[in-house]
Amino acid sequence: MSTDETADTTASETTPSPAGSSGTAALVLALVRPYRGWLIIVFIAMLVETAMSLAAPWPLKVIIDNVVGSHRLPEYLAWLRDLSFGEKSLALAAAAALVTVVIAIVGAIAGYVDNYYTESVAQYVANDLRERIYHHLQRLSLRYYDTHKVGTLLSTITTDVGTIQSFASTALLAILIDALNIVGMLGLMLYLNFDFALVAVGVTPFLLLFVARFKKSVKKATHEVRKHQSEIVAVLQQGLDSARTVKAYGREATEEQRLDVVSRETVEAALKARRVKSLLSPIVSITVACCTAFVLWRGAGLILSDAMTVGALTVFLSYLSKFFKPVQDLAKMTNVIAQAAVGLERVQSILQADAIIPEKPEARDPGPLRGEIVFEHVAFAYDPAAPVLRDIQLRIAPGQRIGICGPTGGGKSTVLSLIPRFYDPTVGRVLIDGTDVRDFRLDGLRAQVGFVLQDTVLFVGSVRENIAYGRPEATFEEIVAAAKMANAHEFISQMPHGYDSLVGERGLTLSGGQRQRIGIARAILRNAPILILDEPTAALDTESEKLVMEALEHLMKGRTVITIAHRLSTIRDADKIVVLKGGVVAEEGTHDALLQRGGLYAELVRIQTEGASQPSQSS
Repeated sequence: MSTDETADTTASETTPSPAGSSGTAALVLALVRPYRGWLIIVFIAMLVETAMSLAAPWPLKVIIDNVVGSHRLPEYLAWLRDLSFGEKSLALAAAAALVTVVIAIVGAIAGYVDNYYTESVAQYVANDLRERIYHHLQRLSLRYYDTHKVGTLLSTITTDVGTIQSFASTALLAILIDALNIVGMLGLMLYLNFDFALVAVGVTPFLLLFVARFKKSVKKATHEVRKHQSEIVAVLQQGLDSARTVKAYGREATEEQRLDVVSRETVEAALKARRVKSLLSPIVSITVACCTAFVLWRGAGLILSDAMTVGALTVFLSYLSKFFKPVQDLAKMTNVIAQAAVGLERVQSILQADAIIPEKPEARDPGPLRGEIVFEHVAFAYDPAAPVLRDIQLRIAPGQRIGICGPTGGGKSTVLSLIPRFYDPTVGRVLIDGTDVRDFRLDGLRAQVGFVLQDTVLFVGSVRENIAYGRPEATFEEIVAAAKMANAHEFISQMPHGYDSLVGERGLTLSGGQRQRIGIARAILRNAPILILDEPTAALDTESEKLVMEALEHLMKGRTVITIAHRLSTIRDADKIVVLKGGVVAEEGTHDALLQRGGLYAELVRIQTEGASQPSQSS
């Protein structure tokens, strides 16, 4: 659609409102539910890995207390007396060494299993999340895209989903294992020394509260970082998409300066987040060191008074360091956790967007349509404060050719956008063959409408694929027949690989006339009863326009055709011309009748005629 027909909206990026915790939890559960079998395997492997981690210090305790120390075997190791290792202390040392290796092997296998399946779940969840976001974006109306930057949406689909995937495959696994370890270690620490265990438990809540307080600051700073990172993607996407225009006007330096500004803002926001995070980790480490020092001091006194063994103190210290590890990890991973939380919120902000063209549960497929279109008192506004259409009343008969013209901003493209339901009217109804378009299924309705726009968009792929874009199941013979009717077969045949020749991004390797003729072939192949033409020849030279107009004549036969035209000569043969001004139908009638009336249409024709003749007069 023509850009001058859309409302002037500001596509500034705002910080997404945090999604409700229940909504986020529901999203996560919905994503992981298909992989619950793998998650059970991961959980079992984590239990085994935790058990091995808890058992790891005990061979050392046995060595210190029963080999290096008293040489006495505890009752639960009495069975070693029957083994022929010679020296009993060496037998015990050998057994402890063997157990150490077994614990390491079992723990390594369990670690491999939970890492492999966790990564598998993370990859598939990320894939499902990307597809879910893209599916939702495809269902949103154009109203959503009027106020959101494409670069920002791309950033969410790529960077934010990647951050969530990374968190799920690495940080989340570490946190879960630490949580299981802390429960097991707490029980063993209480068994080894009740007083020491209470010291550890008593400090932990204060550390967690401290970390939680800083986490809010890190998350706020991370929001700013992601906002600026999205702006970088938006600037890059706009600059690269407009590379030809940038070079044509010599504005490379301006685009580089624009990137420099948002890039520096990103750096400043990232350093701010890093300052908060850098302060947190040392404070937690110092607190943990103080607790460890107290245990060392108090433990040494208990050993000297024979109230505790060296091995027991060694195991306790091992557990104590691991007990505080989750808190230390949480301090170190606050930035990662905050990024994942922000990523989830940004994903939720897209998935919760309700700018969706609704489809009634009882909506039906329209089937083949005759093409009668009626606008009943239709009003529409992109912004409630600035209505674009006020009260459109219009009837188009089946097979009729209608031209729509008028001053810029009159609502021409908006009228056409209501037919295939790119937008829905604010007031009134649009009827096709007597049925409100809202009673049709969207895919069925849009299958009955063909489009040839001012700038035909071609996709990366072959010419054959681009012509068949609206009807992928078409045969090669049908594609060639459509191309011949569109006056495109000749130049396609001269391309290096004919219909299998690859088209560059946006079709920029082809001329404007060639792109338009491929677009017409696409519309011919679709064979829809309603055809919308939005300035199809506005940007073409005289020779290309002639070929395109010949192709359009083939396309328009037997169809209801609505043409937007700034170049009024292209609609002078229309069955009816509709002049829009200020969001209402100012005039309608044939070319001759409107000229005789001497109103707005006659004035537009006079202005264009004088404008066309002025260069020859001046020369």
